[in-house]
Amino acid sequence: YNPILTHTVIGITKTTNRHESILESVGCSSSDRFRVMTLEEVKDKCRFQDVVFCAPPSGFDDYGAAVTSAATDLWSGPSEGGTGSFVFTSSGGVYGGVDGETVNETSETSDPESNPRTERLLKAERGTLQNGGCVLRLAGLYTLDRGAHNYWLTSGKEQIQGREDGILNLLHYDDAAGACVAALKATTKTTSGKIFLVSDGMPVTRKQVCESALKAKKYRGMTVPSFGGTGPKGKLYDGSVTNEALQWKPRYPSYDAFMASQQ
Repeated sequence: YNPILTHTVIGITKTTNRHESILESVGCSSSDRFRVMTLEEVKDKCRFQDVVFCAPPSGFDDYGAAVTSAATDLWSGPSEGGTGSFVFTSSGGVYGGVDGETVNETSETSDPESNPRTERLLKAERGTLQNGGCVLRLAGLYTLDRGAHNYWLTSGKEQIQGREDGILNLLHYDDAAGACVAALKATTKTTSGKIFLVSDGMPVTRKQVCESALKAKKYRGMTVPSFGGTGPKGKLYDGSVTNEALQWKPRYPSYDAFMASQQ
């Protein structure tokens, strides 16, 4: 454990390819307050009081092993007297159960043997929980420029595959970051070995996603495509227990409210 790094935010990447763009997006140069380093630079040299693992499964031969390694090798952990937290950002897409039902933190997950993506995420979740960390199952992430709405409205396709009343649970990227901070600030008694479900609590349909996006200046005047196909309807996320436990609420109360604010 390196006390010098206690109050420094370190962004850890596999290579240096995007270090300059990361620093630019954060709005600062590398300093004692924020730095970007590679995994090789910190591996076996530094251990941190608080760790957030938010890299996606792509790029890892064994995602579960990578997350477990971060929990055991990068985090100082409660076993060493640390007071911080290890947070792994998973996905609400792991839930199984009946189509159209409401799910929460304790709802059953899909059969991992039938879905390789679910299997990778659940393995990573197990590694996190077994080492005293916590799991944040996030709803679908979006910004003004990123998300299904951008593809659906700008692809030029007249019809999009999927039912128009299909349910989407959403969360702005800034609110996902806020939930991670809330988990880090909570007591280890609150978070250790726990699963949380994070969304804005306002599910929308595919059609509503497009209609709301038209309220933003960037998409105003565009045509809402038609949707075709039957497919699953989706599930409704209930993260009320998470909100209370982490003392967290989204900055953007709904996807519609965010889009309406983008003028």
